[in-house]
Amino acid sequence: MIPFPLLLKPEEVFRQLTELNRKVVQGIESLSRIRHDEFRSGATAKEEIYREDNIVLYRYTPMVERPFHVPILIVYALVNRPYMVDLQEDRSLVRNLLKLGMDVYLIDWGYPTRGDRWLTLDDHINGYLNNCVDVVSERHALDQINLLGICQGGTFSLCYSAIYPEKVKNLVTMVAPVDFHVEEGLLNCWTGCAPGQKNIDIDLLVDAFGNIPGEFMNFGFLVLKPFQLSIRKYIELIDILDNKEKLLNFLRMEEWIFDSPDQAGETFRQFIKDFYQGNKLIKGQVKIGTKQVDLRKVSMPVLNVYAEQDHLVPPASSIALERHVGTADYTARSFPVGHIGMYVSGKVQQDLPPFIATWLKARG
Repeated sequence: MIPFPLLLKPEEVFRQLTELNRKVVQGIESLSRIRHDEFRSGATAKEEIYREDNIVLYRYTPMVERPFHVPILIVYALVNRPYMVDLQEDRSLVRNLLKLGMDVYLIDWGYPTRGDRWLTLDDHINGYLNNCVDVVSERHALDQINLLGICQGGTFSLCYSAIYPEKVKNLVTMVAPVDFHVEEGLLNCWTGCAPGQKNIDIDLLVDAFGNIPGEFMNFGFLVLKPFQLSIRKYIELIDILDNKEKLLNFLRMEEWIFDSPDQAGETFRQFIKDFYQGNKLIKGQVKIGTKQVDLRKVSMPVLNVYAEQDHLVPPASSIALERHVGTADYTARSFPVGHIGMYVSGKVQQDLPPFIATWLKARG
């Protein structure tokens, strides 16, 4: 029988309290000495290639003399900052791809302002994304480049590849939602996948806010796992207060989690209504501007990477892609991690970048 805590010997209680006090004191001292530069994300050198409104296209500095001739353009989600793919030197998807000889570009969507309230999916996909693809293609004198779309950026990349298949050599999607009516995730259910239930009134939300505040979005993600994301991690912080490296890793993650851009109102309205509530992507009913999105026109090779323990994008939502794309060259690869673990897991970062690089190089 496990003894009740109050039955612990006084000397054991004293020892544990002393150790706790030591960690807290050392942690306070460590925190007081840490400078922001010590945990700043974005470990890999890059240069600005193109700028339009708030978006910036970066090229990461190659790490081999002759990179692979077809570059990769990373398309990240709008709802978080893209430096998650380059969070720290020893856990960086970007850096690992560069080491493997890939040429990597990334779109930074920036921070929407009040003036961006009326930006639409048409502006993002037929406008900014298409312009960035053209810039990269022209720099390399190519008709086609590789796309790597992550989370919502994976959904954007699917739409783009269906509209402009002639511009995409190979498509890699990572933790990307496809079937939005999978009832395995709270996010899907809250936003509209449960027929007959009252869901979020997106029109009222956008009309009231204009742009959707990043703090509102972040709160919604936190309450999906309230104990784990809002309580337990801060309790567990005590155990690493005397370890500077682990403390720096914690601060990097905290900065990324709470660095949430506002969402352009009309883009948010269409994405929630057409994708989450209408599930129009797999029905072939999404229109981006005047262009119809038909996933059967995704004819280039597709690599679909998903997380087996993802609470934001349920695995079934990503797995559904195979049933709807028109390609004859489809590959799926899963990892036993959650949504964020796909970027920060040391084991995944050992296996995923080589798998992507090998898969792309095999297809020219």
